[in-house]
Order: sequence, then structure tokens, then C-alpha cells
Amino acid sequence: MRRRNTGSRKHKDSCRAEPTHMSLVLTAALGYTLMSVLTYAVYAADKSAALRKRRRVPERTLHLLALLGGWPGALLAQQQLRHKTSKPRFLLVYWLTVVGNFAGLLAITGLR
Repeated sequence: MRRRNTGSRKHKDSCRAEPTHMSLVLTAALGYTLMSVLTYAVYAADKSAALRKRRRVPERTLHLLALLGGWPGALLAQQQLRHKTSKPRFLLVYWLTVVGNFAGLLAITGLR
């Protein structure tokens, strides 16, 4: 007796070709977590340098880290370390990086 081809192999192969919604969510969550930990550490180093009157991390670097997905860590560091919270211009640019990050995420994922 001959086996019928049910096409299940084709279906399995096509599932592997495209990442699932869950894998995209997990990848994004991992990326945001790693960038947030890195950003928090950089904020902590900058706060320490400020207290010791040492060379500081450029604000541009802090904003770039936030834009690249580290904004949750930046927000946490600002609140916990009380760092960069009294600089209105810095905070304005920070919130613009958060908006920019969301816009980029929406563009990449194609969500509407």
C-alpha cells in the first residue's frame, strides 16, 4: 500500500521559514532587557563619575542607548539614581527617543 502525501512536511517547512509572533515577542523582550541592563549600568557609571568629578558619559551616548531599546533601563536609572532628572532639555530629548523607539518598533514589526 502506498502512503498518501498529506502535505504535512510542506506545512512544517513553511512554518519554519517565518518567525512566529511569539518568537518576535520573545526576541524583542530579550533585546529590551539586555539594552536596559546595559543602559542602567552606563547611567550608574555616569552618576558615579559625576559624584567623583571624573570624565562623564556624553549625553548623546545616553540618548543613543535609550533609542536603541534601553529606554526602560534609562527611566529606571533616572528614578532610582536620581540622575538627569532636573535637566528639562535632557528629559525632552529622552522622551523623544522613547517615541522614536516605539516608531521604529512599529515600522519593523509592521503593526498598525
